[in-house]
Amino acid sequence: MTDQPLDRELLIELITREVVSTLAGKVDRCDTAEGVRQVLVTGADRVAFHGNGSDVPIDLARYIDHTALKPETTAADIDKLCQEAEQYHFASVCVNPAWVKRASTNLRGSAVKVCSVIGFPLGATTPEVKAFEARRAIRDGAREVDMVINIGALRSGDHQTVLTDIEKVVDSAHEAGVIVKVILETVLLTDEEKVIASSLAKKAKADFVKTSTGFSDGGATVYDVALMRETVGPDMGVKASGGVRTKSDVEDMIAAGATRIGASAGVQIVANEGDDSGSSY
Repeated sequence: MTDQPLDRELLIELITREVVSTLAGKVDRCDTAEGVRQVLVTGADRVAFHGNGSDVPIDLARYIDHTALKPETTAADIDKLCQEAEQYHFASVCVNPAWVKRASTNLRGSAVKVCSVIGFPLGATTPEVKAFEARRAIRDGAREVDMVINIGALRSGDHQTVLTDIEKVVDSAHEAGVIVKVILETVLLTDEEKVIASSLAKKAKADFVKTSTGFSDGGATVYDVALMRETVGPDMGVKASGGVRTKSDVEDMIAAGATRIGASAGVQIVANEGDDSGSSY
């Protein structure tokens, strides 16, 4: 599948914006959310947010998917995750498929949703397997699923496979009213590939694009969140995940356009105690 004309036009627009911004010079500090957006295209990985209270919501908990995806996660860890999610009113708990049923039982009657991951963390299973995995997670109680794209197919220029991959999961989830977030694993992609992947996710009618699994060499950056937001427009969700550990991190990501945050340090974040030593998952 060759690039669609819209993708190429969008890429040209983004590259042009980056060149203009770079020529204008980098800015170390921004005082508004819009100011943050104006400087991220210079390529800075971190931009400090210094806006007033109206620029970033005070209640950050409702943005956070409280996450436990490590392979050594225990039943006791899941129970604690769910208890914390209810206590702090997080948007969801995000768990591996094997733990969906337990999390759903723990959160029965709660406003906290259960989210699970599909094709995680490599994205290298077939579209049919991902669709089946999504249906099983939904049957066990998941109300949101975060799927990893076929990264190798994207980097090979096989955009039709990537599109089909996303569409099959979206079809399986949407028939049950379940939200789909598409994980791009941005650290492994060029800017052009990030734009193409985001455009394909939008074309497949996914609900969100998401930066990272947290299992690769890097996670969410302000730059990538802004690039994804510019690509998908104002109506699609953007989830920043991987390495988001502090309240400042969350504020920066929201200022850049994120509408959901994946973090295992959710409790520390809402308590404004997060530091850089936490897990990236």
